Amino acid sequence: MAAYYQLLNRTTANGIVTAHYRSTIHSQGAWNPHEQHMAPASGIMATELEQFFPRSDMRIGRMSFDIFGLIKFGEFSISTRIIRGGKTIELIESEMKADGKTCIVARVWRMCTQDSTAIAGLEDQSISHPDKYAVWNGMQRWPGGFIQSIQARTDENYRSGKAIVWLNNDLEMVEGQTTSSFVHLIGMVDAANGIVPRQEGKFTWGFPNLDLQIHLYRYPTGQWLGLETVQQYGNDGIGLTSSILHDVQGPFGRSEQILTLRKLA
Repeated sequence: MAAYYQLLNRTTANGIVTAHYRSTIHSQGAWNPHEQHMAPASGIMATELEQFFPRSDMRIGRMSFDIFGLIKFGEFSISTRIIRGGKTIELIESEMKADGKTCIVARVWRMCTQDSTAIAGLEDQSISHPDKYAVWNGMQRWPGGFIQSIQARTDENYRSGKAIVWLNNDLEMVEGQTTSSFVHLIGMVDAANGIVPRQEGKFTWGFPNLDLQIHLYRYPTGQWLGLETVQQYGNDGIGLTSSILHDVQGPFGRSEQILTLRKLA
């Protein structure tokens, strides 16, 4: 099966796990052909974070990705280490580097789990199953190999700036490895910034995100990612894309992306 990345090798030294990868055409970005899209890039970092000395009594509760600049297409490394260990919470960091430069730094809080059914309750409401939505080709306004790998569905309520869009893909994250539901879904969240742009027709402003913040009140399952997304532009060159995240079982968390608004030539 086709994949977004090829694993070249992985080493462990002094508690730091370093994996070397090569990106495939399916991870190609939408803003520039010589960069990776942040969605699969966050997915491959989620792979390393999920596999880093896993503990059965903990799960990832928050993921924070800071994008240092262009995410270079081609070969790169991801190094993962514990920043703050503990019995009930752990802070773990992954750094993606290419050609000696940092591309992305990701930090996750891994948190202890326990049965909290007695007080459980959500305010985020479920949305309809993806089968209830029509196939949508609106993502095709974007170029790049990653966008070509995505299946999308939406409904008649779609509009610029706000919509519900379901996404899926048929690719593995790493060639020759089975992709977990967690990695599969996290590897599409960043696409939220491209599904409801507040501009019709040809873009006159760019709006790349500088980060991706994900908070998970439930661990996601399945293959379909539902994005209940709102995009907002401020009047001083800064915007925000916010999403409630869904799988076919219901809402499982939220994401935020801060945007730098830039006039295109």
